[in-house]
Amino acid sequence: MRIDVITIFPGYLAPLREALPGKAISAGLVDLAVHDLRTWTHDVHQSVDDAPYGGGPGMVMRCEPIYAAVEDVTARFAPARRILLTPQGTPLTQAVARRLADECPSMLLFCGRYEGVDERVRALFDEELSIGDYVLTGGELGALVVIDAVARLVPGVLGSAESPAAESFSDADLLEYPQYTRPAEFRGLAVPPVLTSGNHGEIARWRGEQARLRTGARRPDLAPRPPGEASASPRRRRD
Repeated sequence: MRIDVITIFPGYLAPLREALPGKAISAGLVDLAVHDLRTWTHDVHQSVDDAPYGGGPGMVMRCEPIYAAVEDVTARFAPARRILLTPQGTPLTQAVARRLADECPSMLLFCGRYEGVDERVRALFDEELSIGDYVLTGGELGALVVIDAVARLVPGVLGSAESPAAESFSDADLLEYPQYTRPAEFRGLAVPPVLTSGNHGEIARWRGEQARLRTGARRPDLAPRPPGEASASPRRRRD
């Protein structure tokens, strides 16, 4: 998978060279390229933002460098999906990460900043993603999360092909069941006997039950709703 990121702070993406994403990059399973948006500016100050029309606080990212950057990267690398990171986007879920990993051999991520982007640049992108209902300094942290969530699902990145299937949110939006390892007893706390029984059918049933109980206790918003019950009203998102 190839991932291109456009940002005004390329150094923000440095953590991707560590841990699992770094191993995926070193192994050639993920090709990451980070581009500085200021490369596509033409004034002496390399400005990428300006005051908003109509007044108001903060600055807005300008059309010209964004169009130039996205069109240039698209012409050279033909990303299969162009994504704008914004609080107004579709929430990132495990299902979204899986879709991107399965369907996108390449993608471009654009990191917004300041009060957001000029509305006219939205036409450049295939979709918009948000990592949560809160406001960050910029889209770089969102890019880190999206890349980590997607890259680990690329075949060969994880040591076991079964690992992603057992994780939280991978099975009907359930949290993952409790996990244990050696020793079998620690400070009076014992591993549930079923896990040392060797009965794989009982282990699978126990894990499924624990996943449902944990989801209901910790994330009731994920629990199935009774038929006809309305979902919570969507929150307004700020760009």
